[in-house]
Amino acid sequence: MVDLDVVVDLLNTIDKRTFRRHGEPHVAGEHLTSPQALADWLTTAHLPTSHGSRLDPGDLAAAIALREALRAALDGDSAALAGYPVRLVPGPPDEGLRLAAGTGRPWLDEIVETVAASVARGDWKRVKLCAAPDCRWAFHDTSRNGRGRWCEMGVCGNRHKTRAYRERRQQHTV
Repeated sequence: MVDLDVVVDLLNTIDKRTFRRHGEPHVAGEHLTSPQALADWLTTAHLPTSHGSRLDPGDLAAAIALREALRAALDGDSAALAGYPVRLVPGPPDEGLRLAAGTGRPWLDEIVETVAASVARGDWKRVKLCAAPDCRWAFHDTSRNGRGRWCEMGVCGNRHKTRAYRERRQQHTV
């Protein structure tokens, strides 16, 4: 199984951020633009491909569909991952049972199995989308109480708190 941070990296292969930072607009974009871009990401993430075979547009579509289903699940759509069932199967003799996905793509199975295991452990609740509507960057909440809302407190959190302060101050001067 892969690390949960690999799942966060998959979630961030699409950048929907639209804010301005230091007066410059952030350039949003899609990183999974081709089967080769997916192959490069899989290599970087140390995920297995199908016995060295080349990836095709169907593989790319499957990766994007899983990413969007995961993002929807983080946004509260409880049925978003219904198309990715896992089952218990016998593992190595010394390990007993293990989770197994059956997508037909080993790298996709690794991601689905990692998410399912993190849900079972209770770690999935620490994977979040930034609360800033102009950001929505995925992050792994490492705060002590698990109540982090911003991908970066110094950027998104600060912008939100500054905006709220200015609105309160304006209301008092009216």
